[in-house]
Amino acid sequence: MLSPRPGEPVAAIVGPTAVGKSEIALEVAARLQAEIISVDSMQVYIGMDIGTAKLPPEKRVSRDGTPIPHHLLDLVTPDQPFSVSQYQALARQAILDIRKRGKLPLLVGGTGLYFQAVIDPYRFQTRDESLRRRLEAEAADYGPEHLWNKLKDLDPRAAQRIHPHDRRRLIRALEVYFLSGQPISATWHGRYQSPYRLALAGLTMERPVLYRRIEKRVESMLKTGLVEEVRRLLEKYGPGATSMQALGYKEIAAYLRGELTLDAAVELLKRNTRRFAKRQLTWFKRDPRIRWWEIKEYQPVEEISAEIAGWISRTIDISVE
Repeated sequence: MLSPRPGEPVAAIVGPTAVGKSEIALEVAARLQAEIISVDSMQVYIGMDIGTAKLPPEKRVSRDGTPIPHHLLDLVTPDQPFSVSQYQALARQAILDIRKRGKLPLLVGGTGLYFQAVIDPYRFQTRDESLRRRLEAEAADYGPEHLWNKLKDLDPRAAQRIHPHDRRRLIRALEVYFLSGQPISATWHGRYQSPYRLALAGLTMERPVLYRRIEKRVESMLKTGLVEEVRRLLEKYGPGATSMQALGYKEIAAYLRGELTLDAAVELLKRNTRRFAKRQLTWFKRDPRIRWWEIKEYQPVEEISAEIAGWISRTIDISVE
C-alpha cells in the first residue's frame, strides 16, 4: 500500500451536493496553482457524466481561462467494480505526482469515505470466510462471551469497547487479529491524525437555499439529457451494474423500466438527493479539522474563493499568486 509522505501539504474543499464546490474550487485552484483530485465515488465511471455533475473538459478552467488539471475522473466503465481501497491508492499516488510538479493537491468532492481514506491512516483488512465460519460456530456452541474472553486476551482495548454479546463486532475483531497479526484497536487511534499538512475547507448553506439548488440541478440534468444518458448506459451495461444503483441513475432507470412515471421519478430523485446532502453534511461535520464557510445565495464566487484561498495559504504556509 502506498504510504503518504509525511508533512506534504494537501488542501480540500468538501461539502454536500449542489453547494457549489466545483465552481469555487476552480477559482481557488487558479489562485494557489493547485491541481484538483476528484473525491466522488461515481465520477470515476466513464460515461456517467450528467447524473454525476461531472465537469466536461472544456469547463475545467478558471474564469480567467487558466486550465485546471483534474484527476481521478473516468477511470473505469460502469460495469467494472471499483473500491475505496483502489481510490485510496490512486489518490495518494496523484498527490505524490502533483507535489513532484511543485503544485498543490486540492481534494474536491462529497464522498466522505473516499476523503477520509486518503487523508487519514485508513487501512483495509481482508476477509477470510472459512475463519469467519469457524468463529461463528464457536459463538453458536459456546456463546459470544467465549469470543469476548478470547478477544480480551488478544486485544484488551478492543474488548473494553465491544459488548460481550456483540457477536458481529467480536468476530470482526478476531478476524482482523488472526489475519494481520495486529489488534483492530491499533487502527482506531489514526482518525483525524493525518500524515499530511492539511487545510480542509467545508462549504454549506442554509437548508432551504441548498434544497432549491438541488431541485434546479435535477431539472438542469433532465434538460441536458439525463434520461438519454441512463438509457444508453442501461443498453450497454445492463441493469446489474453496481454503478446503476447510483443516485440519479436508479430513479431514472425505474422510469425507463415502466415502474414510475417520469414526474414520479424526478420527485423521487429530488427527495433522495436532499437526503443524500443531509448525510454528506453529517459525515463531514464530524471532522473537527474542517473550517466551514456558509455560502450565501448570491455571494460572488470571486469573493468566497479569494477568502478560502487566503485561508488555505496561511494554514499550510504556501504563497497565493
